[in-house]
Amino acid sequence: MPLLINGKRIDLTRLTGGVIRAHPHLEEKAKLLRSQPIQIVEPKGLLYVQQREFAVTTPNDGSVSILGSDDATTCHLIVLRHTGSGATCLTHCDGSDTEAEVSLIMSSVKSFSNTTGYGRLEVHLVGGFNDDRQLSQKLTNQLLRAFDLQPDDVHLVTFCVTELNDREEKDIHFPIIYGIAVNVKTAEIFPATFPEKGPDEDLRSAHVLTGARLTNIYDAKTEQLHIGPYFWRPFPHVDFWLEQDDQQILQNLSTSPLAEPPHFVSHIRSTLTFLKAHPFPSHSLFPDRKPRIYKKNEEGLWELVCSDKA
Repeated sequence: MPLLINGKRIDLTRLTGGVIRAHPHLEEKAKLLRSQPIQIVEPKGLLYVQQREFAVTTPNDGSVSILGSDDATTCHLIVLRHTGSGATCLTHCDGSDTEAEVSLIMSSVKSFSNTTGYGRLEVHLVGGFNDDRQLSQKLTNQLLRAFDLQPDDVHLVTFCVTELNDREEKDIHFPIIYGIAVNVKTAEIFPATFPEKGPDEDLRSAHVLTGARLTNIYDAKTEQLHIGPYFWRPFPHVDFWLEQDDQQILQNLSTSPLAEPPHFVSHIRSTLTFLKAHPFPSHSLFPDRKPRIYKKNEEGLWELVCSDKA
């Protein structure tokens, strides 16, 4: 069954601009989302999702009330929610394997939902901009096609992507919204930024930089965050990259060098330093091939409860 807007199948023969013109309420909703102030989301009750990660939970979760992700330039942030069960998934998608990733998040949300009963599947797409290489536009099209191929009806509710998330300053294009959060209790979605992106921020980033596939990081039934076990080979030329100046790192390790947030280079340097320190994670990080497991403590913060080094 297809991707629907207002109960009617979306016409994917149209370009994105044509879709927007055919459904002006989507443009109005995107405008409303863009106009909201960016909220700073503190770590209490937050589950932060990095690139090529996803997490799904329900309103019954006693530990996590907010799913969030940011630092998306050409990437897209996807919220998939079943209105009956309230099961909500957030993922940070970069176009590495879009069709498989959409199937994965669909099955994850459906596992918490009775799709034959009350409610429907709704999707919210946010991110990207009018980048020079048109990577955002390509990813937008991939996502629309991938959702349209699903066996279930999926209702497109928010479409704040690419040209609807673009601003121009001195002939340079930037995203308007780099990050979002979703309140799993109320279903509210809002622009957000996150001072804390952990736990294990460098480890998770290293997993992405070494070619990770989309990974589910959360078990909503046990309310535990699972990181790893992750394995990679020594990162090629890591010393060379660490010696490069900021401009070289931006130009070579970003899909959109002019639009990155200010901390992009320091984040990449930190990840490369981590990869240099752990060329063989099977020895130094996961000798017993067990994940690092976190649970929220009484203050609502992640606390390590199990690891290889425990």
